[in-house]
Amino acid sequence: MSGVDEAAPPSTEEGSPIAVGRLARVALLLVVFICAACGLVYELALVALGSYLIGNTAAQASIVLGVMVFAMGIGALAAKPLQRRAAASFAVIELILALTGGLSVLGLYAAFAWLHLYTVAMVGVALVVGGLIGAEIPLLMVLLQRIRKQDAGSAVADLFAADYVGALLGGLAFPFLLLPVFGQIKGALVVGAVNAVAGTILVFTLFRRDLSRKVRAGLGAASAGVALVLVLAFVFANTFEATARQALYRDPVVYAQQTQYQDIVITEDFSWTGTADFRLFLNGDLQFSSVDEYRYHETLVHPVLAGARANVLVLGGGDGLAVREILKYPDVQTVTLVELDPAMTDLARTDPRISTLNGHALDDPRVTVVNADAFAWLREQSASWDAIVVDMPDPDETATAKLYSQEFYGLVGSVLAPGGRLVVQAGSPYFAPNAYWCIGATMKAAGLAVTPYHVDVPAFGDWGYFLAVRGSAPPALTLDPPPGLRYVDQGLLDAARGFPRDRPPLEMPVSTLMDPVILEYSQGEWRDY
Repeated sequence: MSGVDEAAPPSTEEGSPIAVGRLARVALLLVVFICAACGLVYELALVALGSYLIGNTAAQASIVLGVMVFAMGIGALAAKPLQRRAAASFAVIELILALTGGLSVLGLYAAFAWLHLYTVAMVGVALVVGGLIGAEIPLLMVLLQRIRKQDAGSAVADLFAADYVGALLGGLAFPFLLLPVFGQIKGALVVGAVNAVAGTILVFTLFRRDLSRKVRAGLGAASAGVALVLVLAFVFANTFEATARQALYRDPVVYAQQTQYQDIVITEDFSWTGTADFRLFLNGDLQFSSVDEYRYHETLVHPVLAGARANVLVLGGGDGLAVREILKYPDVQTVTLVELDPAMTDLARTDPRISTLNGHALDDPRVTVVNADAFAWLREQSASWDAIVVDMPDPDETATAKLYSQEFYGLVGSVLAPGGRLVVQAGSPYFAPNAYWCIGATMKAAGLAVTPYHVDVPAFGDWGYFLAVRGSAPPALTLDPPPGLRYVDQGLLDAARGFPRDRPPLEMPVSTLMDPVILEYSQGEWRDY
């Protein structure tokens, strides 16, 4: 390959040299750059989709990347016999890769929604896409050496330089361009189209003479077919997504938004009481039902406000329902709400269902909304608060597990004013007892004295909390309630401290940033529910 004289005339025989200049070499390296960017986007799309649909980002990333790297090695070996027809083979591989990678997110979403075969399908897609990506490099190496006389070492350096820099482009484009502008399904389809165009243009311009008329006609027809499939998939992507999403929920979906951080869904139906029951889901996890959310939020908020409450901090709770309960106290002066996703707080303000339910709490002049990661935000704070409400999503994903760590509770305790109280929603002591008591053990390890309690919330089942103070004496579970509460009273709280014999308190290990055991407990115990 590399020993052929550049000055030799072009030939129509497959595998013959083509005398082209520096521009052709640059064009080929540009295609390497684009293909590398597309390949990394496919990988990231599979990782992101898995984290949205079934959580456990670390496991999803490990499976996807491990399988794809393995498949790339197999693909590179499988490409060896194709080097004699490098140009045609490369075009075919790029078309198959464009189709498989472009449709990967759509296909996996369908497998999750209807077939319940997500993990098996994910491994299969990762094997195919990884194998095709692995086959690209040997063929591109052959083509690069054919258009310019170059020793193998220099060719490898040029090729991998373009490949690695292209991967950087793909890594940046996925979260900052493709997801915000197109979303996951359409983003993958756009990348598939770019992949197909780059590969076919390269072959049809620089290596056209290597292709017989029959091969050119076949590649042209295949390119048109791939383009048609990707365009149709793009056109009907919204309809498909809405249909697949609805298959995941019992009630009709009336709102859906994929944000930078999570998948937000609202369903609505009429409950047995005849009133509208709308429900908020984040990444598929129920956050509240409008029929009984007051049980959850009254029990969460009012015990922690039985003491000092002039300045209150809420971590999470972007729906504004905990803030609604806090604002029932006229002596509350300020409420600071720290919520990661601005789309969630915007929805709590603008969606008439949620804003009516929360009493337009986020528009109250006493309320300050901060859109930030609570962990990072706490590290920068020097102020303190009289009462703190930690109302975070359950720790069943890698991203949320850190918010149930010893380090996080240490930060929360550091901004708690002397004599102040804090409360943490801690999941179900019935359905997930290991996770529940692990949270209590973790709070104790952070220097907090805790009082566990639990109540019945029909939408959730048996649900638990930890009331805490700094020091060694657990806080009393008391009330200083405002008028108009619908559920919680002192008698209920007295009963809420008792745990049945079949779900007794457990001694559990501490969850830390480096050893997030809470993630394993939460995922394992909720898997069957």
